[in-house]
Amino acid sequence: MNIIGKRYWFFGLSLLIIIPGLVALAMGGLKPSIDFTGGTMMEYVFASGNAPSLDEIRSALGGVTVAATGETLENVQIQTLGTDRIVLRVKQIDEETIQRITAVLDETFGGATLDVKDNVGASVGGEVAQRAAGAVALAAIAIALYVWFAFRKLPNASRYGMAAVFSLLHDVLVLLGLEAILGLLLGWEADALFLTAVLTVIGFSVHDTIVVFDRIRENRARYSRAPFDRVVNHSIVQTLDRSINTTLTVLFTLLAMALFGGSTTRHFIIILLVGMASGSYSSIFNAAAILVVWENREWETWFSRNRKPSKA
Repeated sequence: MNIIGKRYWFFGLSLLIIIPGLVALAMGGLKPSIDFTGGTMMEYVFASGNAPSLDEIRSALGGVTVAATGETLENVQIQTLGTDRIVLRVKQIDEETIQRITAVLDETFGGATLDVKDNVGASVGGEVAQRAAGAVALAAIAIALYVWFAFRKLPNASRYGMAAVFSLLHDVLVLLGLEAILGLLLGWEADALFLTAVLTVIGFSVHDTIVVFDRIRENRARYSRAPFDRVVNHSIVQTLDRSINTTLTVLFTLLAMALFGGSTTRHFIIILLVGMASGSYSSIFNAAAILVVWENREWETWFSRNRKPSKA
């Protein structure tokens, strides 16, 4: 199986996946939730002892509008808490609107009491957004340094760290683009769970990449006279079954949760599902291929008509 020999086809496929997301980002960007922009959190307890379904609550609140702006509460975030409580998260609303929400829930479901109310200021939300970007950047730097240290005995060890980061950035761009597309089509908002999913995918992707790199390290010592292209391709093929089997096990579990886990976590699970698939793809088809491109300094011949084909 000549994966490295077809590396530019796989790079092209990655671009085809990423570019629509970049277009969506340019058109509308991410829609930040109140976790990043600030808003109002309300916790209600129901007298019946059983919280209504999320669809019932959304239907009941569909006619409520924010007094100051006239906007509806279609995109209100709802989360169940135990058996008799729910948490509503909306953009900053006034006291009059809160009273109307309370009255609607109380009348529709036979008794609902506002137990907790909290406001998240925009300044706090902005600070959270900055820390989120900082967390991703810090993770990338730490991963680059760690991979470089782990492979320090190999020639050009820093390339392994940078290749892992490029692979990581591939996955982050896929997820940002997906979130932007879903934001345009379905009105989904990027919340703290989205950030959690991104950081989880980063960890998974790097773990899979290191498995491939580790096999390259072993094979470089074993086949010291073989061309680097062939060593890398052989290493990928050797780890391919393991990577696919591990990934499918995770994807099947996430798919089941996305289908049957309820609407509260569906956004988080779908982002995680796509991210895990992207992480496995980039680890197999991009990360090690970047090492080959770097080793051969292929960018020097990208625009030459006499570029030699790979022998892998």
